[in-house]
Amino acid sequence: MSIMTRWGQLSRAERDAAYNNSAAVADSPVLNAAREVASSVFRSTNALHLDLRYGKRERNTWDLFPVADPDAPCIVFIHGGYWQRNSKDQFANLIAGPHARGWSAALPGYTLAPDASLTEIVAEINAALDWLGAHGPAHGINGPVVLSGWSAGGHLTAMCLDHPLVKAGLAISGVFELGPVRDTYLNEKLRLTEDEIVSLSPLRLPPVAKPLAIAYGTDELPPLVSDSRDLHALRSAAHLPGALIPVPGANHFTIVHELRDHDGLLTRHLPLLLA
Repeated sequence: MSIMTRWGQLSRAERDAAYNNSAAVADSPVLNAAREVASSVFRSTNALHLDLRYGKRERNTWDLFPVADPDAPCIVFIHGGYWQRNSKDQFANLIAGPHARGWSAALPGYTLAPDASLTEIVAEINAALDWLGAHGPAHGINGPVVLSGWSAGGHLTAMCLDHPLVKAGLAISGVFELGPVRDTYLNEKLRLTEDEIVSLSPLRLPPVAKPLAIAYGTDELPPLVSDSRDLHALRSAAHLPGALIPVPGANHFTIVHELRDHDGLLTRHLPLLLA
């Protein structure tokens, strides 16, 4: 019997543990620190289009990394942190793989909970994409956009896939059903409403008719594995395109290496989304 079928029988501590990726991966502090150092180096060596403002709030800024060809495809990567931690600056090196293969890249910031509701966060990502569509060409980004993100960013990828600028998506280790999240420590800052659980859970919404690849690590926590499999099943039942990509042996923090690396599994999959 899966943990989700027993959810109502679990203690609060067990429910918290079911979504606590940091506790589940012993070396997560080391992995996070290495990513942040590498991201700082990547930003400092590609510093021409950083912190471009798309909205009024403090975190409403873009980091853009155009390549020489303005019509090259662009990966837009949304950072994770359960909608309440981290910043775009800490994730820049994760687009190094596509960037080395001739893709432009862009990372939007967004206001974190509890300073913004999840409804507001989704609206900010859509506003950021509006800005990129209008102003990206002036910064050398005018090609087809693949929207991607990890963890909370995977959820936001699924939620914003229907934006007109987006041609396809790659959701990595996302949370696609918010009902259980309400029952954990995460909701202390998220403060999800019943309406948000219904309207912002991709598994409760009609699937978007665009390609969406869904990736997860085989060593991830069960709710994240289930969400990825269930969202792919929902889309497959509607005959919509997009692969389910289980990454063997990857946990919540190592799966992103498959996008960071030039020959990573997810890096190599990106062009297939535009084929």
